[in-house]
Amino acid sequence: MSRRCELTGKAVQVGHLVSHSNRKTKCRFLPNLCNVTLQSDTLNRRVRLRVTAHALRSVEHRGGLDAFLVKAREIELSQTARLLKREIEKKIAEPATPAAA
Repeated sequence: MSRRCELTGKAVQVGHLVSHSNRKTKCRFLPNLCNVTLQSDTLNRRVRLRVTAHALRSVEHRGGLDAFLVKAREIELSQTARLLKREIEKKIAEPATPAAA
């Protein structure tokens, strides 16, 4: 399992820890990943994703998983998130069925 956010694409970064004497040691900076279950209102089902805490805040800010995925670029999304986005877009594009009156 890779250390990559499924919604934003944030991954491990490599850098240096710099001491007071300016000595540099290599370090890996890991993203703050959380295993979460998000509700898709359009599809009426729950989805388990591994996302960063920052992405979770962004999902809440945009108004839910569906709104986040519709606005997100496909290049940043994981394979499962891309499939989910396509399902949501397909469901939104369907014409509303007329009510039997």
